[in-house]
Amino acid sequence: MTRQPAVTCQDSVLTPDWLGAKLFCYAERCPEHGKPPVTGQEQRYRLHGVERALDTLELLAVAGPDGMTLTELTEKIAVSKSSAFALLQTLIARGFVADSGARLTRRYRLGMTLAMLGDAAEAQSPLISVAMPAMQSVTDATGLTTRLVIPDGPFAIVTARVDAPGTVRFASYLGQREYPHCTSAGKALLTALPPERARALAMEAGMPARTERTITDPAALLRDLELSAVRGYAIDDEEDADGVFCVGAPVYDRTGGCVAAISGTGLKLNRPTWRMDELGIAIRDAADQITRDLGGPSFAARAGLG
Repeated sequence: MTRQPAVTCQDSVLTPDWLGAKLFCYAERCPEHGKPPVTGQEQRYRLHGVERALDTLELLAVAGPDGMTLTELTEKIAVSKSSAFALLQTLIARGFVADSGARLTRRYRLGMTLAMLGDAAEAQSPLISVAMPAMQSVTDATGLTTRLVIPDGPFAIVTARVDAPGTVRFASYLGQREYPHCTSAGKALLTALPPERARALAMEAGMPARTERTITDPAALLRDLELSAVRGYAIDDEEDADGVFCVGAPVYDRTGGCVAAISGTGLKLNRPTWRMDELGIAIRDAADQITRDLGGPSFAARAGLG
């Protein structure tokens, strides 16, 4: 990762794209950007030294593989060199920071303890348990049956489901493999891939005509995926089953990769296109919630809007 260009405030850094390109100011009193407002009640329970340590870790994350010197860190966190050195030595002792070089050439970067904590946090937040609350919420709000799928080679595998209230039940069992070219969740997974890779996976799975509306031409599928990527959700408009529509959106994790997709399914009846778009946005928002909980980039961040 390369460091971002300097910004106007000398005490600010611009985070990389995968952090949402947000501006962080680490100066205690920055006239240009300042810090987020803190209420008296919040300030009462905040430890200044801990905040400095966390600021240091965030700065090192932005710095990339070359790390930072003591002088650079001192300028950014607005403390004396002796205080910054003591802070760094404490973090090094616990494995949160690593250093290399000697004296004036010494540079600091993130330590491997953070990688272990990241793995532990991921293990404590398995995908299904993170996704289920958002799926239940969107089912309650829309009346759609929601499902969570993960990629398995060229196919999408159903791993969780929340049934909508009522007597209608859609035939979708856990562990079911679905085609990527005619289901909204499968398409959502493909939107996260380069076009040629998406095309190759669709061709590998096969593109049978499930209904009269199924897209069976690879070029047409790529055009559909391009539109789906722009709006942040894919639509299955009676392409997998007659009388049934589905909207799906991808889910990303802290690595910035697409790890799953969620979808909402309902009866087509006489739903107009604008109503399917409304439901697509609801599914996209739910996927965004899951993505945030997994530490991944939101749709707005991926689209360069946030």
